[in-house]
Amino acid sequence: MQSTPESISNILSQPTLNPALKAIGEKVIRHERISSEEALVLFEQGEIGFLGALANHIREEKYGDHTFFNRNFHIEPTNLCVFSCAFCSYSKLYKHREDGWELTSEQMMHIVKKYDGIPVTEVHIVGGVHPKLNLEFFCDLLRKIKAHRPDLHLKGYTAVELDYMFRKAKVSTEEGLNMLKEAGLQSLPGGGAEIFAPHIRTQICEDKVDGEGWLDIHRTAHKLGMHSNATMLYGHIESYADRIDHMNQLRTLQDETGGFNCFIPLKFRNQDNDMSYLPEASVIEDIKLYAVARIFMDNFAHLKAYWPMLGRNNAQLMLNYGVDDLDGTIDDSTKIYSMAGSEEQTPAMSTDQLCELIYQAHRVPVERDTVYNVIKVYEKEAVETN
Repeated sequence: MQSTPESISNILSQPTLNPALKAIGEKVIRHERISSEEALVLFEQGEIGFLGALANHIREEKYGDHTFFNRNFHIEPTNLCVFSCAFCSYSKLYKHREDGWELTSEQMMHIVKKYDGIPVTEVHIVGGVHPKLNLEFFCDLLRKIKAHRPDLHLKGYTAVELDYMFRKAKVSTEEGLNMLKEAGLQSLPGGGAEIFAPHIRTQICEDKVDGEGWLDIHRTAHKLGMHSNATMLYGHIESYADRIDHMNQLRTLQDETGGFNCFIPLKFRNQDNDMSYLPEASVIEDIKLYAVARIFMDNFAHLKAYWPMLGRNNAQLMLNYGVDDLDGTIDDSTKIYSMAGSEEQTPAMSTDQLCELIYQAHRVPVERDTVYNVIKVYEKEAVETN
């Protein structure tokens, strides 16, 4: 699906087009920010062809056909957790720790050493909130990883993990982040944001850090020169208005700090959790969400479809609806979404497979580092021969 200003103009000139949608489309063409009210119109009245044309126009103005990925692996220190989020299929309550896992520092270093001599650029460290894996423990782990492999970008710990870590250590957010930064932490993932709306949060994740706390941790990280990602869990009990409120709060913080690398919508998966009675969002709803996010989140450089969560085919489809990033090779090192019912039960793709997935969508694969510096552009010939 290729977009040009002319094709957008043709769509906007159709006499049957809803006047409200036409006005929004014209604002997008003029590079004007749309309001929360206009985003609601897009969700409620925009057909996917119209939304896709606008989102793809924005995406191609920014990057043409370039589609980003990185070479990364995950470390998940534990799935034991003091919190009990209704949507989570991954964690086990700490009081039932015989059902979960808990890695030692040595075991995690063994995972890191498995990648010696392999050109990965990032390790992504997230897991459950474990009462004994504290700030001191993780600072020590970071130092060991950085000493062993100084070139590896260390991205780690959701705001939920950090909030608990810092409260347990009796340090402020800034003090705690500075300690982790000095130990080697370079950026934060976006997990734990879920939905900021308090009336939703009290139903799905009442006992962990609230939306304001999540935003404050990322604000502080940005102040300290650390970039981060932002997420939103969608497709459960939230409304369109709740989604827009969430995205608007992220957009406002990005206006303030400019510290977010990308926005990552995360689809609720309903296997083996306390919300399994809910149906999952349809692919049409996925498309609408990604397209509206690309249109609304005008100050976010990148929109990511996390393929282990969506499945590789649906993630590939989203490349037509505003998405310019598919995350990374992962190498079967995350269980978070396979345990929740994702199609990707063994989430691993080689660089060649990931490039081919992008190329099949008539896009050009671009390997990046964590903060989107370009490492290599894979043209057609490179995809075919690697």
